[in-house]
Amino acid sequence: MRDTSGGGVRATGRVVVLALLWGSTFLWIDLALDGFSPVQITFVRCALGAALLLVLARRAGVRLPRGRRMAGRLLVAALLCNTLPFALFSLGQQSVDSGVAGVLNATTPLWSLLVGLAAGDRRALGARPLAGLAAGFAGTVVIFAPWQSGALAGWGALALLEAGASYALAFAWMGRVLAGQGVPAIGLSAAQLSVATLLAALLLPWGGPPPTAPGPVPVLALVVLGLFATGVTFHLTFRTIVAEGPTQAAAVGYLLPVVSVLLGAVVLGERVGWRVVAGTAVVLGGVVLTRWGARSRVPAGKAGECPEPLPAR
Repeated sequence: MRDTSGGGVRATGRVVVLALLWGSTFLWIDLALDGFSPVQITFVRCALGAALLLVLARRAGVRLPRGRRMAGRLLVAALLCNTLPFALFSLGQQSVDSGVAGVLNATTPLWSLLVGLAAGDRRALGARPLAGLAAGFAGTVVIFAPWQSGALAGWGALALLEAGASYALAFAWMGRVLAGQGVPAIGLSAAQLSVATLLAALLLPWGGPPPTAPGPVPVLALVVLGLFATGVTFHLTFRTIVAEGPTQAAAVGYLLPVVSVLLGAVVLGERVGWRVVAGTAVVLGGVVLTRWGARSRVPAGKAGECPEPLPAR
């Protein structure tokens, strides 16, 4: 009998590493904001991630997708799945803790369900998905606590929720127009981040003055954010999808808020109150309900950057 324990260990290790990298995204953004503006963070993050993926694609002998039609599809995907949410997360974290940002990022599957409802997806009308949707947004309300003075509200929190909604729209678009195109995943992801870099560059004139003398911590945080929490995370996500399927990759989304909250508390000294803990549990419970028994129709390794509604970083 063939021993598959080694493969299982590697798969588990890949998921753990991916969860740590993905969940640390919000920590690096928080640290980078001490020396850079949100737009500058978005541009450098896209540029470093794209550079890494382009190198990996070249080493693998994979050519980038070409053609005007594909360019248009990648333009929309890059805007909705990279440039816009990256900028919104950096904007939102100017006033919201990194741990809470990670929790709100986990609402992406809930937004995906709403997109499905709007598109007339009958599978989204089941009792379990609707119960999960209600529970997830109830958990978000618990975290925001609008009934209390000094509640978590305002443009920063709204920006984080809008980032999750942008991911959901991106996944719907990418599943429709990028799936099954016969282009290796590493080629699509490298091309998509390259387009996202160009879009972010267009925002630089309105992104604030160039940083005068950012300290070593913001610079290091931005480099780690771009190379590891963006580039390496993209690559590991695809490897997980190809090796174990989208469902296994989606499991990372359940670990992400836990990692972001723990890192925020331990590294940044962020206060974790009972509302954040309870709200996180309710949000994740809702996400589990919406994903229970769900199967992706996207062939593994043939979609764009995020073929499943994974939460992105």
